[in-house]
Amino acid sequence: MPPTTPAIPRPALPDAADADPVAPDAAVPLDSHPLDSVPVHAHITDALKSAAFIRLSGSVVLARFETMKVYAALGAVRALLESGRITPGQTLVDSSSGIYALALAMACHRYGLHCHIVASTTVDTVMRAQLEVLGATVEQMPPSQSLRLDQERRVRRVHELLARRPDVHWMRQYHDGVHHTGYREFAERASAALPNGHLTVVGAVGTGASTGGLTTALRERGRAVRLVGVQPFGSVTFGSEGFSDPEAIIAGIGSSIPFGNVRHELYDTVHWLDFRHAMAGTVELLRRHAVFAGLSTGAAHLVARWEEAQERNTTYLVLGADTGHRYTERVFGRHEEAQDPAGLRPERIDSLERLRPPWSVMEWAGRPAPPGAQVADDPHGSAPEPTSAGTRSGDPWTAEKTLWTAGDAR
Repeated sequence: MPPTTPAIPRPALPDAADADPVAPDAAVPLDSHPLDSVPVHAHITDALKSAAFIRLSGSVVLARFETMKVYAALGAVRALLESGRITPGQTLVDSSSGIYALALAMACHRYGLHCHIVASTTVDTVMRAQLEVLGATVEQMPPSQSLRLDQERRVRRVHELLARRPDVHWMRQYHDGVHHTGYREFAERASAALPNGHLTVVGAVGTGASTGGLTTALRERGRAVRLVGVQPFGSVTFGSEGFSDPEAIIAGIGSSIPFGNVRHELYDTVHWLDFRHAMAGTVELLRRHAVFAGLSTGAAHLVARWEEAQERNTTYLVLGADTGHRYTERVFGRHEEAQDPAGLRPERIDSLERLRPPWSVMEWAGRPAPPGAQVADDPHGSAPEPTSAGTRSGDPWTAEKTLWTAGDAR
């Protein structure tokens, strides 16, 4: 008799009660998309714009991207070329933590432009290799546990380059409102994918272009949209710079410097989470739904999970900006440390004076930028005002003029 092969042990499956039910009518027939409707793309950026819409629960849908900022970069470069602000063959430069850098490098590859990236300390060797093979030149900041120092170094270096090379164009993803324009196309795709009715967009706020650009475009289309922003502790954007979260520099979320592209009046609700809570949502997203995504997506997932429990009479759209590859060691390699999201809930607050880690939530109600997030006038100009269709009305800012002293972010 041939030798028997030992059985391979299988991991225990979750109980049926633990699984999120999917309605039978949510399944798509295999023949619903005939082969002749499948596009063949002229460039990879067209394929990357197609988000995968994944139902996480009854009313929560994830828009999962490989690189969501392809909308910001492509829309901005196309608009700049059409307006004559840049010309083919010119060099585009910007600072980035990685996601935007890759999107900009691909946009330059598509439109015959040169690309120079002043990269964050969070850009890993895999990302850097992709950028260099695409033809971008990369300068990376030295290792730092301070987001403030990392960002200030990058911006300072960009100014040095501009002084030496006036022919290059600074993309200014933090401030130039042209980065909002590309999300109009995503708004069309989201509208086609999601049911009619009230919509709640849940997304991490970095530069503000994705959450702000998408929400503005949806509201201009007449859609009733509630916008929920997600922030880390240690970010000036929504007034949490007085706290430190030493475990994390989460790429693409929060900031230690003011961003003109964050239109605070668009936001209805803001959640602040620490690294441990973002990690819990990220690991849960992979464990329960097999979605491998970054920390900002995991944080938004945890927030949407809680929000749905409070109000089910809306569709929740979670923005999944990137994959989880950059967090393999720091998050997924430590998955056994992840907390159970079922036991996590935020502290409701009514002012920034009551803000506390590890998780707080506040009705922002269209307030303007807090003092630390207000952008001073600069010679390059500020972001344009949003249109009336994209503006939220709300109570004026009534907190103290200075709530927290500036300090290292996280």
